[in-house]
Amino acid sequence: MKTKFPIIPFAAVSLLLIPFIAMQFTKEVNWSASDFIIMGVLLLLVGSGIEVVRRKNIKSTRRLIYIALIVISFLLIWLELAVGIFGTPWAGK
Repeated sequence: MKTKFPIIPFAAVSLLLIPFIAMQFTKEVNWSASDFIIMGVLLLLVGSGIEVVRRKNIKSTRRLIYIALIVISFLLIWLELAVGIFGTPWAGK
């Protein structure tokens, strides 16, 4: 089986290029170095988690449920960090 793990960091960096390039053209996108680090870690964890679930020998419906849970968890964490939907101390402003 060919490994997909080297693709995950490449995909994470590629996605992080979007806000980096946007910062060059507009003042509305204002990410700090910590924003890039946190999002990079989140993307790596999500990609690695999906890859681990994909490799497990489980039924396809259960695999899809696990992947959906990983993606939903990522989206909730991202929303909390970006705009603070739950009002935690880590909420963005």
